Amino acid sequence: MKRTDWRFSGAGGIEIYARQWLPEAKEPRGAVCIVHGMGEHGERYSAVAERLTSEGYAVLAHDQEGHGKSGGKRGHLTSIEAAVHNTGLLLEEAGTRYPQLPVFLYGHSMGGNVALNSALLLKPRINGLILSSPWLRLAKGPNAAMKALARLLVRVMPKLTLSTGISPDDLYRPGYDHAVTFLGDPLCHSAITIRTFHIMTDSGEWAIAHSGELEMPVLLVHGTGDRVTSYEASKEVEERLQERCKFVTYEGGYHELHNDIYATHLLNIVTNWIAKRL
Repeated sequence: MKRTDWRFSGAGGIEIYARQWLPEAKEPRGAVCIVHGMGEHGERYSAVAERLTSEGYAVLAHDQEGHGKSGGKRGHLTSIEAAVHNTGLLLEEAGTRYPQLPVFLYGHSMGGNVALNSALLLKPRINGLILSSPWLRLAKGPNAAMKALARLLVRVMPKLTLSTGISPDDLYRPGYDHAVTFLGDPLCHSAITIRTFHIMTDSGEWAIAHSGELEMPVLLVHGTGDRVTSYEASKEVEERLQERCKFVTYEGGYHELHNDIYATHLLNIVTNWIAKRL
């Protein structure tokens, strides 16, 4: 793969880091913009990018605010609108670089929430939306008392940082040779501010309620063994979209399906689905 890196000014003037992977020996036939999940960064999608570039696609991925090499407090999002705005800038970059090519938006976990909100709020001219284990609800959220306390704290201490409590063992199972680990990666973290938690909770519920308004085709993938985000929430989105959505269930699949033992099958599904929409 060939690659280039750049930075751009995101929402609120925060510097956002981005990279692009390109096919080695041919012109791209489409572009895929990836939005990563909580606590990680775009570089963790290098194996996904390798497969997509081998199929002839340019792949663009930015580090969200508070993540990776981008600016901002670790684990903190200013607002869902800011995250959507930055995703829109990445899509604009893809459109500028490849004005005659189809563009797809691919979001995982927190990035799935941001990607879905981007599709609903920006109504971008893209050829399809791919949602991987989107954080629309958590698999196991806090109880009512904890939620009430959090609502109180977010008003007075919005940047209070907590641990996500996610173990690397919750993300994927060993067995896929090209899995990109979370452990030992200095750009990964387990921090999340209380404001970010509320942003994701509220925007996830809003996105579920409005998902039926999407007009673009959607590929939605989720494992029933996901310990992080809610499979049932994804099922609700599929029921609202009906024939506009291809919903692929992985029985027992963990949260990061692209790193899990189902990864090869998942990437086959993704590349075949994209190819049919060129």
